[in-house]
Amino acid sequence: MTDQKPKPRQAAIAFILVTLFIDILGIGVIVPVLPELIIELLWGHSATTAETITVIDPASGVGQEITRDRMYSIAGRYAGVIAASYAFMQFIFAPIMGVLSDRFGRRPVILVSLFGLGIDFLIQGFATSIGWLFAGRILAGVMGANFTTANAYIADVSTDETRARNFGFMGMMFGLGFTIGPAIGGLLGDWSPRLPFFVSAGLALVNWLYGYFVLPESLPPEKRAPLSFKQANPFSSIMRLGAYPLVAGLAIVFMCKSLAQRGLENVWVLYTSYRYDWDTTTNGMALGLVGICAIVVQGGLVRPVVKRFGERKTVIFGSVIGTLGFLGYGLAYQGWMVYVIIISTSVGGLAGPAIQSLVTSTVNETEQGKIQGALTSLTSLTNIIAPVFFNTLLFSYFISDRSPIHLPGAPFLVGSLLLAISTGIAVLVFRRFPKSAVTES
Repeated sequence: MTDQKPKPRQAAIAFILVTLFIDILGIGVIVPVLPELIIELLWGHSATTAETITVIDPASGVGQEITRDRMYSIAGRYAGVIAASYAFMQFIFAPIMGVLSDRFGRRPVILVSLFGLGIDFLIQGFATSIGWLFAGRILAGVMGANFTTANAYIADVSTDETRARNFGFMGMMFGLGFTIGPAIGGLLGDWSPRLPFFVSAGLALVNWLYGYFVLPESLPPEKRAPLSFKQANPFSSIMRLGAYPLVAGLAIVFMCKSLAQRGLENVWVLYTSYRYDWDTTTNGMALGLVGICAIVVQGGLVRPVVKRFGERKTVIFGSVIGTLGFLGYGLAYQGWMVYVIIISTSVGGLAGPAIQSLVTSTVNETEQGKIQGALTSLTSLTNIIAPVFFNTLLFSYFISDRSPIHLPGAPFLVGSLLLAISTGIAVLVFRRFPKSAVTES
């Protein structure tokens, strides 16, 4: 595989990283305020701090008392379905974005999706019902599929020497977005659960305007592929992973890890608010700590660790640490323990950039958009499953009267099991496809 890569201005690379940051920011701002916003839209603002509320049946006029446990159980189910609707649209549109970027270039796809993201934040900020919140998340799923194109852009401009570092920077942007996003959501959410969305809309639209002037194209015309809507089918896109046996194996590892991570992100605020009685500010600060650790690990440790131990060992090491971290979250019975676990297991974040580096070093240049679209589709598929499985089923069930045991940490224990499975699969894949048998750096 050739190392002749286009060399866009540093400002352009920075723009891609900022775009990813804003994408994650958009996810992060809603995390601390979503349960409160759902409860407010369902029962009014006063319900967010009440131990019990009385709901009047409009048909009979009879009041029914709803406890705090019941409110959180219902909010968990709504949060799961809302998150799943976002992920479903991203699943459908991720390969479409990849195919369009392979045909027309990365720049137009990124700019259109970024503008749409700004409009989406405004829709969510003005939402007056659960239906409007659904509509906002659906549009967010369409526009948030630009992860595909951003990953392909980074793959376009990376060499063997810079690949792991650049994907580490992308991980750092994830950490930064997940630091500032929940912090903004938590702090501004004390004023209004809608205010964070307006701030995010302004950031997205300003970045779109900035990108219009500074972002060059990374895919030259001679390397663009014909437009094929058959390849835009998300399931066909995933099947293309089979053309690269190592990538297909890593995709299973990627999917297990993604499912566990999406479960954590979706259930985190419900879990900590319920189990430790954390408010939006405390949750924002805790998630901010997660982001800070991700910045340090993925921005500062990925390159030296991968250079010293290689991508394969880094994947295994990160997966093992991640498994222990999820186990700790599920068993922690006091809030202070969560902070210790966040810091001590943050190096588990090394696995993601190492997997991305392995994938991009194996795939042909003309198919980077399609393969990145397939991986984004897998992530979106787990995003569909995770909120329903972890929120609506596991969390809501294990805090309800129907559960034989009271186990609010069940989602994290299941996540730990998934990460353990992914570790085992990675070991088998690497044994089945030794480095000499595939094209890697």
